[in-house]
Amino acid sequence: MTLLLAGDIGGTKTILRLVESSDSSSLITLHQESFRSGDFADLVPMVQKFLATANSPIPEKACFAIAGPVVNNTAKLTNLAWYLDTTRLSLQLGIPAISLINDFAAVGYGIFGLSKKDLLTLQPGLHQPEAPMAVIGAGTGLGQGFLIKQDNHYQVFPSEGGHADFAPRTELEFQLLKYLLDKHDIQRVSVERVVSGLGITSIYQFLRDRQLASESPDIAQVVRIWEQEAGKSEKTVDPGAMIGMAALAQSDRLSEQTMQLFVEAYGAEAGNLALKLLPYGGLYIAGGIAPKILPLMQKSNFLLNFTQKGRMRSILEEIPVHIILNQQVGLIGAALCASRL
Repeated sequence: MTLLLAGDIGGTKTILRLVESSDSSSLITLHQESFRSGDFADLVPMVQKFLATANSPIPEKACFAIAGPVVNNTAKLTNLAWYLDTTRLSLQLGIPAISLINDFAAVGYGIFGLSKKDLLTLQPGLHQPEAPMAVIGAGTGLGQGFLIKQDNHYQVFPSEGGHADFAPRTELEFQLLKYLLDKHDIQRVSVERVVSGLGITSIYQFLRDRQLASESPDIAQVVRIWEQEAGKSEKTVDPGAMIGMAALAQSDRLSEQTMQLFVEAYGAEAGNLALKLLPYGGLYIAGGIAPKILPLMQKSNFLLNFTQKGRMRSILEEIPVHIILNQQVGLIGAALCASRL
């Protein structure tokens, strides 16, 4: 048996999981705890507190998923004054083997630890076991990654594809692009500005300011508070979540229009990723948003916009598309990655 430590490190919250592994596919969770990242000056005292609470010996291996880029085994978190280095972490924690990976790379590894109940299939496609796989996920931002099979394992590659240009396709989306360019006084709009939690609020503001539908007083108040908190690292409200719930309940027309445009843009970008990789091994939709709006993902125009690529439509209709329902897929992936060290 091998004792492993897995971590999902974010600017606001960090989750640590102690795992026992008999082989690379059998993982048993022994202890798990969530921490406010900002309460600690560094990852080391957090891990030490976690291991003390778990009354655990020092793990043999550890892997931490980081919300940001990992370069040469180092990472600097965007919203947290932590600088992580595997050599320092190994020395101070006494863990012989430590790896830092991008959080979306962790999602890629985590796919192999999911069961059927952790997935909802939007399109069965024609699965090819040796083909590449792709991951895309809207949440705080828009993560993207891909997996290539090498020998008996898949190699996971993170990507910064969410920062590629937003590509409008309809008159309304062209108006949205112009609105965002003018509002933020910028030269380009990334697709992440549209397909993310922030994007939901941006789309809502656009439709509101164009007076395409009237506002609900409750949602209007939350959006105003969010606008007043612009520039703050932590917001007290989440208008994107409220807009999504109102759209699901069909209680607010402006929210319904917002989520329709969001889902269409999401499907189109997933289709763009699929065109570049041809992931006949499966395209997996991760992130926090999709599981919360499942009926909209299933019944609206996500798949239509995913496949609506002219002469390439028949190709995209053969790609399996799944939504990941398990929100701890990143932790699962970090543990699996640790087991392979």
